[in-house]
Amino acid sequence: MLIKKELKSQPQYENCSVIIEIPLLEYQTLAVDTKNLRLVSRLQAILQWRDPEMSWNTSLYQYEEVSVPVDSVWTPELHVTNAITITTQPSSKDLEVLSDGRMRHEIILNTEVNCEVNLFNYPFAADACPVAIHIWNSKKCGGEMRLDEVKMKDGAHGDWQTEDVHLDQKGGNKKFILVELRIRQNNPFITLMLPSILIIMADVVSVALPLEGGERNSFKVTLVLSFTMFLIILNGELPGDSQCSPVIRIHFCVCLITLVFSMLVSMVLTRVAKEGGIIFCCFSKRFQKENAGMKDEGKNNTLYLYSTLPKQKNCCTYNIKLEI
Repeated sequence: MLIKKELKSQPQYENCSVIIEIPLLEYQTLAVDTKNLRLVSRLQAILQWRDPEMSWNTSLYQYEEVSVPVDSVWTPELHVTNAITITTQPSSKDLEVLSDGRMRHEIILNTEVNCEVNLFNYPFAADACPVAIHIWNSKKCGGEMRLDEVKMKDGAHGDWQTEDVHLDQKGGNKKFILVELRIRQNNPFITLMLPSILIIMADVVSVALPLEGGERNSFKVTLVLSFTMFLIILNGELPGDSQCSPVIRIHFCVCLITLVFSMLVSMVLTRVAKEGGIIFCCFSKRFQKENAGMKDEGKNNTLYLYSTLPKQKNCCTYNIKLEI
């Protein structure tokens, strides 16, 4: 009988509005995209409303409650207004109808919202992300939502920890669920901070290497190349720009400048240790000494060539002198 009524439109009251009660809403964080600042969550809500046309006389039909297919009656639509993507599905193909016209339905929403988390202290950041829930409502007709309780379910996922969720009743028919997030700093510290600190420590200890032979310069060049490759690999994992740029970017910039400056100083010290001074020219000190010796020899412009002819009978020895 209820299915044949085909009541697929909103119940009509005198004020053209229906009250939608949500006694319980369960929130679960599925993932947090730190790079793009996106929050992926799952909402499971219990919806209750009353439709007088769905009631029946228990003296004729001795049933206090029945179940009917979801697609055969009207059900309220729950929206997340700040969602980028959202999918809504019923948790069951049937819903519950009581004899006085009260109806009970349960839906599941998988949503992705833009979450502008303050990542200045990354990887030690914490902030709250709002999820706005709304039921369609115009000036006179529509639904009036009454949300009683929000419960968190399974708050640990990936590098983020959902510490708490609470309801913000401000905003009239639009309700805000504030999701308090905190980064679990163990993994970001091990993968980001610790390698950079160890590379800087290795650069400091490299002063124990001798300047002769180029071992120290080769080691420092290897450290700079390793740190550069480290930044290229982790570029996809570093957080995006939010309200404040993450301070970890400044940390990596200072580390890279320190390594390059240390490498340049080591090259200069190698030159000083080998040549005894800093001479920025194209010729080495040895070449300069050889050039100076050639100039000293060139001051005498007389070239002496001596030749001794073999002695022969009735001959003398001749000395030949050639001046230039």
